[in-house]
Amino acid sequence: MKVGFISLGCSKNLVDSEKIMGMLVSGNHQLVTNPKEADAIIINTCGFINSAKEEAIQTIFEMATYKQHGLKKLIVVGCLAQRYKETLQQEIPEIDAVIRIQEYPNLHEKLKELLHETIAPYAKSERVLSGKPWTAYLKIAEGCSNRCTYCAIPLIRGDNVSIPMEHLVEEAKQLAQKGVKELVLIAQDTTKYGLDLYKELSLLPLLQKLHEIEGFHWIRILYMYPDEIHDELIQGMAKLDKVLPYFDIPMQHANNEMLKAMNRRGTKEDVIQLMAKIRKTFDHPTLRTTFIVGFPQESEAQFKELKDFIKEAQWNRMGAFTYSREEDTPAYALDGMIDETTQERRLQELMQLQESISLSNQKKLIGQTIEVLVEAQDGLSGMYRGRGSSSAPDEVDGFVLFTSERAIPMGSFVYVKITEAMPHDVKGEEVVFTRV
Repeated sequence: MKVGFISLGCSKNLVDSEKIMGMLVSGNHQLVTNPKEADAIIINTCGFINSAKEEAIQTIFEMATYKQHGLKKLIVVGCLAQRYKETLQQEIPEIDAVIRIQEYPNLHEKLKELLHETIAPYAKSERVLSGKPWTAYLKIAEGCSNRCTYCAIPLIRGDNVSIPMEHLVEEAKQLAQKGVKELVLIAQDTTKYGLDLYKELSLLPLLQKLHEIEGFHWIRILYMYPDEIHDELIQGMAKLDKVLPYFDIPMQHANNEMLKAMNRRGTKEDVIQLMAKIRKTFDHPTLRTTFIVGFPQESEAQFKELKDFIKEAQWNRMGAFTYSREEDTPAYALDGMIDETTQERRLQELMQLQESISLSNQKKLIGQTIEVLVEAQDGLSGMYRGRGSSSAPDEVDGFVLFTSERAIPMGSFVYVKITEAMPHDVKGEEVVFTRV
């Protein structure tokens, strides 16, 4: 059959999608990008916040229109399917199957019933990489046990369950053999890796094993919970050349009362000490965070404390979001909801503040030569676009735009001298080192 596949949501969902596409390819199905050509369409949905749910519902309705053009099966999987299976089945009769995440171990049997074809099991299928072939995500755990009061992830994905180290090493070797040069470790909380399996935090031993695999040039870690970034991990990372000093530490707030209301462990002062340790250990670390504005009962004074902290911390990268009220979460029933206008104002203030900090940080790069992973070339100007070690994939951070006098294959690593800085991107020119 010709199967169309749509993956919505986060990179963790994308890994699931790539595994499901691997199942289809192993069963000799053809993946197509045009919905009009598809015999079946599978939508991997996100259900994390309201905007993600709306996008998923809109996509389902849009794909359902192809039933008029010969589409035989419309299948919905993922987080929205996990959370609202019965509702989706009742409200959208065009859907032929809604498959929960917890049913993935038997996904091949369910797809066999729907597509009338033999399919390889979910966990044993090789992934079909859907992004740039030199970068891939490695999901090291499922679910989350942190129970932040605003977050629906434990309701959808359950408690943190680490994937055995030997399975991850094998998957990483397969990715390296496919030509992956940048491996990005992801989980809802990467720093908790191994605690359930090995009774101790085991991210560092995993990194040491991945570091031995030939082919990887960069190994990047995302979603690091601040109170689990211990001294041993910091010192251990400093000894692994391939592991980038890129610390993605979602804080969510800087006022300790707000952190407690969010059920976030640790304090603002703990993070300040952690940042000092990281900056003392590494010459040029990248410190990234995210914040939530407009959480219930957030006062103007608490918001000002957040802004003051951002000025003090001087994060290299920062993202921010307005609070999304999610049903069945502890925060859903809290009093003191912040109106949308106030939320948006606070968000804009935060982003404007960070833009000035980012520009100041970027200007420090002028005159420096940095390593860049080349990812695109503009057809008109001929200018190349890539990412330095301080930028994660999927456009969450900035780019390096540069000129070169030679043709550079995509996926190459080059050195670029920075000549111009903007709040998010920098510009420069390639430097070619000649060997004596």
